[in-house]
Amino acid sequence: MDKGLTRREMLIASAQLAGAAALGISCRSDHVQTPARGILFGDAAAAKAAAQIFADGGNAVDATVAAAFVAGISSPSKCGIGGYGGSVMIAQAGKVYCVDFDSVAPAAARPDMYPLNAKGDVVGKVNFHGWLAAGVPGVPAGLEMALQKFGTKSLREVLQPAIALAANQPKNPRFSYKALRETLMTFAERNSVDSYYRGDIAHTIAEAFAKHGGLVTTKDLAAYHARIVTPYEFKWDDTKIFTAPLCSGGLTTLEALSIFKATGYATEAASNERIHAQLEALRLAWRDRGKFLGDPEFVEVPVEKLLSADYAREMAGLVNTSVKAQKAMHLDVPRIQQTGTVHLSAADHEGTLVAMTLTMGNGYGAQVTVEPLGMVLGHGMARFDPEPGHPNSVAPGKRPLHNMCPMIVTRDGKPTIAIGAAGGTKIPNALYEFFCNFLGERQGFFASIDAPRFTSTGTPDVRVEKEFPPEQRAYLQRIGFKVATGPGPFVSGVKYDPATHSMEGRNHIGDPFESKKQLEGP
Repeated sequence: MDKGLTRREMLIASAQLAGAAALGISCRSDHVQTPARGILFGDAAAAKAAAQIFADGGNAVDATVAAAFVAGISSPSKCGIGGYGGSVMIAQAGKVYCVDFDSVAPAAARPDMYPLNAKGDVVGKVNFHGWLAAGVPGVPAGLEMALQKFGTKSLREVLQPAIALAANQPKNPRFSYKALRETLMTFAERNSVDSYYRGDIAHTIAEAFAKHGGLVTTKDLAAYHARIVTPYEFKWDDTKIFTAPLCSGGLTTLEALSIFKATGYATEAASNERIHAQLEALRLAWRDRGKFLGDPEFVEVPVEKLLSADYAREMAGLVNTSVKAQKAMHLDVPRIQQTGTVHLSAADHEGTLVAMTLTMGNGYGAQVTVEPLGMVLGHGMARFDPEPGHPNSVAPGKRPLHNMCPMIVTRDGKPTIAIGAAGGTKIPNALYEFFCNFLGERQGFFASIDAPRFTSTGTPDVRVEKEFPPEQRAYLQRIGFKVATGPGPFVSGVKYDPATHSMEGRNHIGDPFESKKQLEGP
């Protein structure tokens, strides 16, 4: 390059070249042929960025981190550098790891910070929208940690596709792509996101919070760190499922699977009784989620008990009694509705598998912007229970319970599948149903992803996709459930064959409106 160019101009030029050279991989619901080095599913623009990184010699972690930054440009309502958090599961060199980058409540947060009205709802929904809805964002720290620990490329290199894409975006009324691009360029120049938490960018973020009545300070940002944590494991015959631990939604999925397997219906052919048992096992797991789960650094969570064989048999007894009586189980469970999120699944020819889920929360999260940085903030505080005294109540430095649960599957000790979902509370359910099909009925990988889904958060209200079997829908209605047709989750998975090093992927488009932009790109 011309020696007269500044470092920033050189980086901009590199970004434009990277964007122009990006290679496309189809992200439609049918699978694709294995590319030379790797594959990524979950977002069309993100897949192009991943293809470029693979072509440049990067591994699946490099490609997924690049894809995550790009998804913040192509799907800004769902994720971005102001997103509240996420989890990534990585299978590499025979081991499975998890990087947790959940949001953290600021030091000034209090259990009673959200006044409730007579109905128990937060007054003004200030836990969902506005500056009080945002805690410390975890996304930049999580992406950098995954890259540093398990990738091969520099942060500067993997940022180039996002920088290039941001240069060509139409105006967005919520934030400036130009300002966001400048922030990404700063990360690239410094080859680090550290200043986001402990530097000039942190000061800009804290000043915006202070100006608008928010709680996050420079001390809160400086105290934040992403973490490598031990995944939860669940064994089903010769297969092991690994998922992110609390505060993720994976425990709910694993508990439901444990109960359903213990009912005896899991390995039977499809029937009215089987779908009833499958639904009741899921409802019990959601009941326990609301009753027991929270940040284990603040409350005692009976994880071992909830995943134990004895507890599974006890809960399976309740399920089987309900199935025999042909009646919906009565459970005292509050109604919950949460949406949003992006999931990316990737594999490379050397057998590194990645499942990453990251989020703003609901659409555009807190719906507030740190304008000088072009950064919309997620609403991690909305994932706390606003009522004091709950295991998931607000507390300073506490991490909120969330739904994201990326998963890695091994068979005979070898990683074979990376999978996850988007769609708020639908996420744990989507993965549960995948494994009910894949491990219970021994359906194939693609059939298990494609199968029409139901969703429930423990109440008698059940949403089913329009392709859900009419006979089973009618039966559930007859025995006491309120069944309605509605959009399902977005599921993304990749499959790797250790013997042949071949890779294939699949997306399940449960909600065509929510998923349209993820599939088509900006």
